[in-house]
Amino acid sequence: MAAKPSIGPFQHLLLPLFLLFCFGGVFYTYYNHTLNLSRFSDVPVSTHEVCSDKCLSVFQEIFIKNVTNSSTLNNSLVKQLPAITKPDVTDKNKENHDRDTVILIWSWPFGFIFKAESCSPQFGIKGCHFTDDRSQYHKAHGVMFHHKDIGDDLPNLLNMPRPHHQRWVWMNMESPDNSQRWAGLDGLFNLTANYQRDSDVWVPYGRIREASEQDKPFEIPPKDKLVCWIVSNWNPNFRRVKYFNELSKHINIEAYGRHFNRYFSDDDYVATLSSCKFYLSFENSNHKDYFTEKLFNPMKFGTVPVVLGPPRENYEEFIPAESFIHVDDFKSPQELAEHLTLLDQNQEAYEQYFTWRQHFTAEGLIFGLEHACHICDHVRKQKGYRVVTSLSKWYWG
Repeated sequence: MAAKPSIGPFQHLLLPLFLLFCFGGVFYTYYNHTLNLSRFSDVPVSTHEVCSDKCLSVFQEIFIKNVTNSSTLNNSLVKQLPAITKPDVTDKNKENHDRDTVILIWSWPFGFIFKAESCSPQFGIKGCHFTDDRSQYHKAHGVMFHHKDIGDDLPNLLNMPRPHHQRWVWMNMESPDNSQRWAGLDGLFNLTANYQRDSDVWVPYGRIREASEQDKPFEIPPKDKLVCWIVSNWNPNFRRVKYFNELSKHINIEAYGRHFNRYFSDDDYVATLSSCKFYLSFENSNHKDYFTEKLFNPMKFGTVPVVLGPPRENYEEFIPAESFIHVDDFKSPQELAEHLTLLDQNQEAYEQYFTWRQHFTAEGLIFGLEHACHICDHVRKQKGYRVVTSLSKWYWG
């Protein structure tokens, strides 16, 4: 009989050497595949060919456990092995991001943070990238400045160098009466983003749009209150406060807010608003095109707005004439109270204020996001030269 060859002292090395050989093949294939693909960034990479984090972690754990149990020599080999990592997934979209229109948010308006990914589903706007990283300033195609937040930065902004392609955008949704008028604003910005219709980027507080098949058929909500008002900024010198004080002498008004020591949670807002037949959509100041969520929220949730603000003609440019009641249509608050009482007693006449809902619906503003998305779209499409030379005169008069 032929004697069996003896492998003697080498026997204990076979398993670790075999495993090391297998790992080397897997590593070479993976590394070479990734390296080659990186040279051709235009070629799409299938995510199915890359091991997941969980897969890599299990593979590494099993391999190291088997090798370290074999010999001291193999322990030293493990220490020399390169770490098993997954390629940076951000590289896949680097080319797409390079083509994005970059908007630097100088400061998040009132702390509202939003993402550019929401531009597409909300407004059909694609190819935007938002950042608040000021180190990216020179790469930004546009910079959005919220008016209330630029006061302390204004001296620096006046002397800041600006890339020739970059657009500075002044964004503000407060009325002129509630916006600080700073010196140095004229000639500083290229564009305006505002509720005023003649703004470069027009973003109203809300709008009336045609109802679609996705919108539920409108039904007037159940009512258990006649007139309601929610007020946060109480100033006895405001016209709206003086009008309310006189109106409340002639009709019952369910009023909420700090001044009345009556509060409700955000969750109860819609239910409370929709339970009122009429809502006092009284603006805190009277300026052209300035009608806020105080108007559009009642319209959205099935309540008739009683408006105090710009003239009726201005309202009718944006909402149906028969959808609201204007205080200027009446000689006095008492006469308005009598009209509201009459409508409360005549359901058919009251329902006429909702005829427009057969074909239209109301929607509100998505604050901050809507501005940034439309700014991005405007900056990408409009490449002409533009400077707002007289912002102060345009806005404050």
